Amino acid sequence: MNQDMLTRIMAGTGFIAALDQSGGSTPKALERYGVPGSAYADEAGMYDLIHQMRTRVITSRVFTGERILASILFEQTMERQIDGMGSAEYLWTRKGIVPFLKVDKGLEDEADGARRMKPMPDLDAVLERATAHGVFGTKMRSVIGTAVADGVEGVVSQQFDIARGILAAGLVPIIEPEVDIHSSEKAAAENLLKASLLTHLDQLDEGQNVMLKLTLPEVDGDHRELIDHPRVLRVAALSGGYSREEAVELLARNPGVIASFSRALTEGLTAQMDDAEFDAVLDASVAAIYTASAT
Repeated sequence: MNQDMLTRIMAGTGFIAALDQSGGSTPKALERYGVPGSAYADEAGMYDLIHQMRTRVITSRVFTGERILASILFEQTMERQIDGMGSAEYLWTRKGIVPFLKVDKGLEDEADGARRMKPMPDLDAVLERATAHGVFGTKMRSVIGTAVADGVEGVVSQQFDIARGILAAGLVPIIEPEVDIHSSEKAAAENLLKASLLTHLDQLDEGQNVMLKLTLPEVDGDHRELIDHPRVLRVAALSGGYSREEAVELLARNPGVIASFSRALTEGLTAQMDDAEFDAVLDASVAAIYTASAT
């Protein structure tokens, strides 16, 4: 494990830029960026265009380690190059930003009010490639829709089972059991989730440290027990469909939690902007999210 990266994650100021849209979410991300589906003929073309978007964000003069602690990459992004070097290597060596890799393969159908992750049969090989690219950790996402104890526990158990394998490979897992912000049972689901997370964190051995990426809570400060847990390096918040303005406002009300925003980070950016306008919009976004993450 890279000790400089570990120090940055544990003690650094800033937030996590989530640039890990996968096959299902990429078309919408491109559409918001001003690139319609008619601009590409197939999946390969789609991924070429999203890489161009991510490259423009990452190489922007305002996208630096001064305010951005880490970035989460999609597997294809990790395997592609930026300015002549691997994307993960570029993030760390040129920008001082710690690279993470999204490793989940999407979600199963809903059961017990939750959606667990699909199987990851090639995970060991993915982790090996990530290590070769200098990646520090991973991220994997599940979704909780309702306050059903069996559904919540199933999501958390699966996350921690896989996290142990990731830890054994020398990487730090970001565990992301997202609670749907539109759920009519959001507060109750968050209570069940916190209890389950604390139980599973208590079962980790000393040195088995993880990160958490959670929905911004209904009750301000509700993640405090998780932030203070000795097995948790950092707690990050996803934007979860909130606008950037809403997400930043909620984040500022939760001291100790840093952002790990995707849609909210790139909100307002378009392919049609010139570099000056692009950088100005991105700079305003980074500044707002950084400030809220520093509370």
